[in-house]
Amino acid sequence: MFHRRPGISVASAAGLAAAVVVAAPSRADTCAESTTCPTTVTFTVTAEGGLAVTLPTSAVNLGTGNSGGHISAQLGAITVSDQRAALNATWTATVVAGSGGFTTGAGTSPETIPNDEVYYWSGQATATTGTGNFVAGQPTAADDQTLDTTRISYSKTSGSGDNSCTWNPTLEIHVPDDAVAGTYTGTVHHSVT
Repeated sequence: MFHRRPGISVASAAGLAAAVVVAAPSRADTCAESTTCPTTVTFTVTAEGGLAVTLPTSAVNLGTGNSGGHISAQLGAITVSDQRAALNATWTATVVAGSGGFTTGAGTSPETIPNDEVYYWSGQATATTGTGNFVAGQPTAADDQTLDTTRISYSKTSGSGDNSCTWNPTLEIHVPDDAVAGTYTGTVHHSVT
């Protein structure tokens, strides 16, 4: 048997219950007064790119010299750009002359300057960004090395995050006494790992 309480209809009671549900707190956590209440926050840092080396795009003319003499000039800016955002952001840039040396004419022996007569020194960096230790492979002319084998031109041995390093290396050709006159052409290869 149903008994109705005076003054409250069934419809009013249902509305009151609905009002109680709507008025419930919507917060995920409640902290008492004077209590530190934490909220976890997350975000993501992404790498902009990878590890790359940028070289002069046009041919470099070192100038002129005589048989038995030296020809020396800078190659232009070499830049390693590291956008890996790595915890251990180290790298090594290397350099070597292309196979076959520097040749003119038909590239016979007297028309070839071999790579062991081609000397390279990196010099100090002209610009760097980021943290860590940047190390020149050949800091001064006295440290120059032949390019008949792969040499370290520059390296980064510590640090994290994005970074870059620019240097302007010098190439010096020791022209053999038996070299013939002509315009000699060869290549110098830089890479980074």
